[in-house]
Amino acid sequence: MIPDSPKAAASAAQSSRAFQIAARAGYVVLGLVHIIIGAIAISVAVGAGGGEADQGGAMEQIARVPFGVVVLWLIVLGLFALGVWQIAEAFLERDPDTKKKWGRRIKEVGTAVAYFAIGGTALVYALGGQSDSSQSSAKMTADLMAAPGGILVVVLIGLVVLGVGIAFIVRGIKRSFEKHLSLPAGKTGDGIRTLGTVGYVAKGIAVAVVGVLFVVAAITHDPEKAGGLDAALKSLAALPFGQVVLWLVGAGLIVYGVYCFARARYARL
Repeated sequence: MIPDSPKAAASAAQSSRAFQIAARAGYVVLGLVHIIIGAIAISVAVGAGGGEADQGGAMEQIARVPFGVVVLWLIVLGLFALGVWQIAEAFLERDPDTKKKWGRRIKEVGTAVAYFAIGGTALVYALGGQSDSSQSSAKMTADLMAAPGGILVVVLIGLVVLGVGIAFIVRGIKRSFEKHLSLPAGKTGDGIRTLGTVGYVAKGIAVAVVGVLFVVAAITHDPEKAGGLDAALKSLAALPFGQVVLWLVGAGLIVYGVYCFARARYARL
């Protein structure tokens, strides 16, 4: 039987056992990507190089290992499934408060877009291509700044990204991520809460710095200052005690990756 509405289709997708397994696999591959990004950030902090500390850098590292292309395709499938799941969540949002309902829908769709973007990066590498997020960000920023009102648009993008980073930090401190999990009692549940708190705060710091870079690029009229996650993390190294901060953020991203593994097991789907 073919569902006769988008909401019915979303409900059918969520009730599919195969789709639930694919969505949980998406959390696993998301965790793998964050662990690799965190490891690259730490290698940068200790002066060992390591490549780009972003999704592209993580995919490049995966592509180099035996059967790396197979892993990349699994990442593509897992993250695309997770993205579709988030879209289904948006359709099925039932909060009676209209403002809250649409706010949550926007958040769910935004999360889905992020999953699709990471999955798209994996797809590029799975097909044998490469991606340079720093150059892409600089070019996009330069094009926007050259357009009428472009400076304001770049500032708004930076503020939105900064807001997302702050939201991650707040979510970690308040442990609001718990409502999406079915945690067991005892030390296992406590351990997962700790992983989530540390991971969300670390990821929030990294994302917030990306937003700050966009604002700085707009204020200084220098699109080269804008960059993705790699540029944000490496900019931390230039601060006083920056290498220590970068090491801690990198370790926190690894913790977030481990949390994603736990989320794959205990997420409410």
